Amino acid sequence: MDRTEVGALVQSAVDGDAAAWKALVEGMSPLVWSVVRAHRLSDADAHEVYQTVWFRFAQHLGRIREPDKAGAWLASTARNECLKVLKSLARLTLTDDPQVLDRASDARTPEESLIDSEEEADRAERVRRLWQELEGMGERCRQLLRVLVASPQPSYVEISAALGIAVGSIGPLRQRCLRRLRARMDARGAA
Repeated sequence: MDRTEVGALVQSAVDGDAAAWKALVEGMSPLVWSVVRAHRLSDADAHEVYQTVWFRFAQHLGRIREPDKAGAWLASTARNECLKVLKSLARLTLTDDPQVLDRASDARTPEESLIDSEEEADRAERVRRLWQELEGMGERCRQLLRVLVASPQPSYVEISAALGIAVGSIGPLRQRCLRRLRARMDARGAA
């Protein structure tokens, strides 16, 4: 197709002439295919690029300043789309090894690392506040709660012997102490 004919067909297609659009596609398809094939894409990728080029052409049809140079526009767009596909393929590693395919990524994203560090800092601050509030409580509650968080946790008989508290009083005292600790934390907004 010569440039004058292409320009006239583009103008007609802009005006809504379906026959002109069909003539453009039929006349310019060999050009688009030649650019696509020169990039040695797979059949699926080549067809995808071909369709994308014509889609973009249809999107920009009314904005093409020099309709007689539509061939250059199509060739340039085809080349750019091929390069996009090739660039995306460069990021892929093809394999049929099931161990590689089933393996979870060991790498942490920067976002995950940041979230983890923020959560760890938040947890450390809550623990610091908890111990600070525990220090402000009475001696009996402090002793009982410290013993209860020991690992391994001692039995109530062992706690009774160590702190001189009746076995039957340990549970109710523990509940009262924890309620007071919670109230202190809530009062300071540290819960």
